[in-house]
Amino acid sequence: MIYIYNDYGGTHTTSLAAAIHLQILKPPFTSLSKEEILAVPYFNKLSKKDFGTFIFHGKDAEGNSVYTLGRKSQNLVIPSLLNFGILLLKHFKVEERIIFSNTSPTVPFSMSLGGFLAKGLKLNRIGVPLLVMGAQKCVNHIHELVENTKRTALTPTHEKIIVLENKQYKI
Repeated sequence: MIYIYNDYGGTHTTSLAAAIHLQILKPPFTSLSKEEILAVPYFNKLSKKDFGTFIFHGKDAEGNSVYTLGRKSQNLVIPSLLNFGILLLKHFKVEERIIFSNTSPTVPFSMSLGGFLAKGLKLNRIGVPLLVMGAQKCVNHIHELVENTKRTALTPTHEKIIVLENKQYKI
């Protein structure tokens, strides 16, 4: 199984999702500190040059690979990746299932604003506290999203590539 958590920038909610999936962050999340959030691998550390790059975060307890992807527009990238994945699976006769799980619905306004200020305008003094506040607000939704992603991946189906939009986690 290959898990790919994706969103616009690939550095905030995706990093949190990968950290939860790999049990770097563990529930309960009621009091995540600024230090814990900023210590999450790749959280607020990627830049525009990293768009489109699959970032490997590790293997989970079952030996499944966990990646994140900053994809900018979902409308073009995810369908292209889906078609490319189908081509690879057929050509190389790969039996692994690929799960694309969109974390964008979990992004609160404070995180969007913080990301724009910190990453877009390089105003970390203002942007990073907003990112931390946003992470604290959405981490439980991300945990639910990760658990649902894992359940869906284990559900028997003939589909080798699954795309989860996760609209039910919209904040």
